[in-house]
Amino acid sequence: MNLLDRVSLPVGMILSRALDNEEISWQEGLLLSETSGVDLQAVVTAADELRRRQVGEIVTYVVNRNVNFTNVCVKHCGFCAFSRAYRSEQGYFLPTDEIIRRIQEAVDLGATEVCMQAGLPPDMDGYFYVDLTRAVKKVLPGLHIHAFSPEEVLYGSIRSGASIREYLTALKEAGLGSLPGTSAEILDQEIRDQISPGRISVKEWIEVITTAHGLGIPTTSTIMYGHIETPLHWMKHMNLLRDIQHETGGFTEFVPLSMVYQEAPMYHHRLALQLRPGPSGHEVVKMHAVARLMLGATFKNIQSSWVKEGPRLAQYLLSAGANDVGGTLMNESISTSAGAQYGQLIQPRELRRLIRDAGRIPAQRKTNYELLRIYENEDSESSALDLVRDADARFGSYRKLAASADFRYKRHV
Repeated sequence: MNLLDRVSLPVGMILSRALDNEEISWQEGLLLSETSGVDLQAVVTAADELRRRQVGEIVTYVVNRNVNFTNVCVKHCGFCAFSRAYRSEQGYFLPTDEIIRRIQEAVDLGATEVCMQAGLPPDMDGYFYVDLTRAVKKVLPGLHIHAFSPEEVLYGSIRSGASIREYLTALKEAGLGSLPGTSAEILDQEIRDQISPGRISVKEWIEVITTAHGLGIPTTSTIMYGHIETPLHWMKHMNLLRDIQHETGGFTEFVPLSMVYQEAPMYHHRLALQLRPGPSGHEVVKMHAVARLMLGATFKNIQSSWVKEGPRLAQYLLSAGANDVGGTLMNESISTSAGAQYGQLIQPRELRRLIRDAGRIPAQRKTNYELLRIYENEDSESSALDLVRDADARFGSYRKLAASADFRYKRHV
């Protein structure tokens, strides 16, 4: 008796259709996301098989560096432990020359991408993001700049008085390569009003993303789960992303992000009713597996986040629909400030080991998923980044940066 003979009839029928390359509805995805036992095993097995058919055995990663250049923010999101008010003694803002120094250091260690995201300072010049992009590109013209969430793009647009289209056009002309699809959280306004009142709305997020795609600026897409949402919200979120992808083709990947709850204000101070302490292990597996079954035909790339899940679970998710493990990061402040145990650095050699131990073939990629090198056989190669032993000492840490007076934020108005 094979596995599909043991599953419930509705689940078996949905999985058979998915494996026949038929697009399943969000209602069918909801049923799959509520499975357990043998039905859940079948969902995971089907997702892994669909991954094999859609993208093969290669698992990718990117050598990149994160630069969270300020933690000062006018917003007060319930899940964010990173931001500080402008009067806070822990507020910092890295000057442009320090940002470039950090990026140059990463490029010298083999990075092909920089990811820049940060808080929203109250007195920021509206064209700061454009000027920063231009400054980085002038010094490092070959580097891919993956930067500024839709929230930041909206903020820059408002501060500058430019339209979303005008602002994104200016960013592209300055050298921006792609946008992170973050600040998505759950694309349901009622949920957003509870966990992040005043944050970019669903309508505004869609406007930024679709405008970027229309201008030829690709973006990632994300979901943050494990708080007050339900699987119904997961599926409506994925369905919306899939509709956008059908229209624009501009998403490069889908990245599920477990809420890191330990220091999140809404968890720490019990600010939201029925708040979960992040997703369960089963929820994490279901999210990635159902994402492959719902989105794989149009997105192709489903990422498992070692920052959020830890290397071991991220490795397991490669057998549940995922085909990418993200980047090396070198330095990360947003997740670590919320209590994540991981986030500073994972070396390329270690990523390749995790991928091989999962029975897959590692490959280094560019931001757009163009392959730079496939590691068909085991390698003993050590890059300069592989030799870094203490990431905090080499790249700095959020706690040290927030406690230091070196780059203390000073309001200019």
